[in-house]
Amino acid sequence: MKNKYAALIICLVALVIIEKENKIISRVSDKLLLRQTLQHPDALSLYNGSSALVMEDGSEMDMENTTQFFEAEQGGRRHVLLLAATRTGSSFVGEFFNQLGSDMFYLFEPLWHVERMLSEDMATPNATISSWAYRDVLLSLFLCDFSLLERFINPPPDAHVTQALFRRDSSAALCEEQVCSPVVSNVYEKHHCKARQCGPLNLTLASDSCRAKEYRAIKTVRVTQLETLRSLVEDARLDIRVIQLVRDPRAILASRMEAFSSQYQTWKSWAANGEVPVEDEEVKRLQGNCNQIRESAELGLSRPDWLENKYMLVRYEDIARYPMQKAAEMYRFTGIPFTSHAREWILKNTHASQVASGVYSTQKNSSEQVQMWRFKMPFKLAQVVQEVCGPTMELFGYRFVDSEQTLVNKSVALLEEKQFNLS
Repeated sequence: MKNKYAALIICLVALVIIEKENKIISRVSDKLLLRQTLQHPDALSLYNGSSALVMEDGSEMDMENTTQFFEAEQGGRRHVLLLAATRTGSSFVGEFFNQLGSDMFYLFEPLWHVERMLSEDMATPNATISSWAYRDVLLSLFLCDFSLLERFINPPPDAHVTQALFRRDSSAALCEEQVCSPVVSNVYEKHHCKARQCGPLNLTLASDSCRAKEYRAIKTVRVTQLETLRSLVEDARLDIRVIQLVRDPRAILASRMEAFSSQYQTWKSWAANGEVPVEDEEVKRLQGNCNQIRESAELGLSRPDWLENKYMLVRYEDIARYPMQKAAEMYRFTGIPFTSHAREWILKNTHASQVASGVYSTQKNSSEQVQMWRFKMPFKLAQVVQEVCGPTMELFGYRFVDSEQTLVNKSVALLEEKQFNLS
């Protein structure tokens, strides 16, 4: 029990550099300030395994008696976590749940704030600390508690009111009348809830709205390892279904080169001018991303007891080809009713004759769009992806190409027909 709940309260988050790069302490709040630094050889194990939290005054707080921080969850709720990597179509697929209707509380990338603050405050990114922070923030949000997330929002909310929540207008629930404060500046009209013209977000009202909803869903591209979510999935207060969205790694790279052009100048240079050095750090980073995705999928598909009937793998390409069928499968898996409102949105936004512009658009002719990467990626880049991401491609059923002619020949299918979620 101690190990299961010891990490419920985030202890080492939002870290700041003090004196030296390896001298890092927590700044989450005065009450949750640890005396350890990451320089201590046992700091990580102390955080992850101890049943007591060291307070600023030197006293200890029993971690098993901290339920006041998280309100006990009532029965009957269903929680959905859409797990993906960047440029896998997760914003588009997240809308399948966002458009459910008034019974859904959907959050778009709330962990963006956590990643941003940790990357600014930590001299050297620590994957373990990040994964704990992500997990604990997800837990609090599924329990409709925004207080932990507030620690990461910059500038800090004033009396639980913020104008800085990332992509608020991507959450229909955060733009409903009950959480929509009056507009006091044109700035808010531009950045928040354009249709309703809401002002800053009152997170207390958002919490109240969340508790009133029957279903809750969160989309994130920040969690890289499924194993780190085990305590979340096993938490008795939640009823979580994890949907892992995957996509052809070649398509992901092509999309990232377009969407994040400045960050992919090296790849763009290779595409235009020369051979790709497979030992380069950029290539190794791509390989690491593929391995993380594959390892999480292998764990989920192995059906361990803690994930039994709680994990589903979905390929973006299958959603693009059969959006209504795949949406129905996802809803059936989560146990959430597939409403007519959601069906209408999917029909409208997967058969668009005039596709909305922009790399973040969720309106598209999905069956046509899914293969466009084949005409944007040079064959030599496709070869590199196949070399370093081969095991991942094989697991998900993505066929290799052996020539430029095959790559651009749309009559050659690069997708095997596979079933991943057989019971």
